[in-house]
Amino acid sequence: MPSKALLRPTEALAAARRAPGAAEAVTGALDAERVFWWRDQITGGLDSSQEAWLAGLNVELVRGTGRVVRPGLVQVGDRDLPYDKLVIATGSSASFPPIPGLADTDFWTNREATTTREVPESLIVLGGGVVGSELAQFFNRLGSRVTVVQDIDHLLPRDDPDAGRLLQELLEEEGIEVRLSTLTQRVDRTDSEFRLHLPGGEVLAAERLLVATGRKPNVHDLGFEQLGLTISKRGIEVDEGLRAAENVWAIGDVTGIALFTHVGKYQARIAAQSIAGGDARADYRAVPAVAFTDPQIASVGTFDGEGLVSSTWKVSSTARASTYERPKRPGFLKVFADPERRVLVGAAAVGPEAGEWLRQLTLAIRAEVPVDVLRDTIQLYPTFSEAVFFAVRDLPLPEVEREPATLATEVSSAALAA
Repeated sequence: MPSKALLRPTEALAAARRAPGAAEAVTGALDAERVFWWRDQITGGLDSSQEAWLAGLNVELVRGTGRVVRPGLVQVGDRDLPYDKLVIATGSSASFPPIPGLADTDFWTNREATTTREVPESLIVLGGGVVGSELAQFFNRLGSRVTVVQDIDHLLPRDDPDAGRLLQELLEEEGIEVRLSTLTQRVDRTDSEFRLHLPGGEVLAAERLLVATGRKPNVHDLGFEQLGLTISKRGIEVDEGLRAAENVWAIGDVTGIALFTHVGKYQARIAAQSIAGGDARADYRAVPAVAFTDPQIASVGTFDGEGLVSSTWKVSSTARASTYERPKRPGFLKVFADPERRVLVGAAAVGPEAGEWLRQLTLAIRAEVPVDVLRDTIQLYPTFSEAVFFAVRDLPLPEVEREPATLATEVSSAALAA
């Protein structure tokens, strides 16, 4: 929530500057203090905004660092909290690479970067994933001179490579320097700047350094080893019902399955049903993700698999792009399908509010809606969702011979089932 609140004002101003008529009305610069004020309002100053809601459900919130003393007992400070059933939701923390000298500096992680009230003159972002890309664009738009250093050949390593390459082009157009396939050999700190030493003797320097190179589950020094559960490199291992051991469940980042808040919320629902004696099982075939860069980059499902076919449609070719801004910016929707089952298995999108209009594909993948139904679905005009029709229309699937009345019947039945 802190980062999304920070990103919105910069996105809104950039959008206004690209819309004829609005652009002429925009004469001022971003007010950084108001941007930070709004973030603080949204996050309640990083205090829990859920305490009153929990109290209304007869749930007590105990503040402090908890630790399992023995099976059946958690201790928080000097208070003992006995339990019959335990849910572990300890989340994750920022991890950083073993670069010589890095640990001796006061670099930023996402926590410091999203809670600061400072706009550094210059900033190096080490890591070109979602967090690094979002915050690089944010600080650049607030006036920082930003350099992104990534050790592989494209941004957003967990997304479709075409999305990462397009994002790089857009960030560079805004003035961000992107250094790909670049390894950092050493980091040091002077009174005024951080210095990254690169191969060949090159040195990158900036007032601040943000390290955004991944997350690690919070599993150590909490007494979990007494519970009979398995802790792997990924995190706490769980079954389909999120059970980790007898009377113990784990949800969220600590499982290492998919480090998104919405996945943690989904797992919470599954675990609650399991604790109550139900037979709910988690299904991760259609896990959506979105980078809140401008434009957004969204994805769902899988892009890999033997025999998959794909199709791409340019977002700039939708009618909505004509009414949205000038000049039109590049973007695309790419869909992946299993030609034998004739269903979608994955999708990737780059475009304004892509995380919103990709949600119908999340449902299509999860419910295994036939591609023929998606081709026959009426999309709103003019919206970016029209790209869905064109992308699935162009999938290279074998033709299926049908009786004249068969398609309409199948479409109605599949729609009711979905």
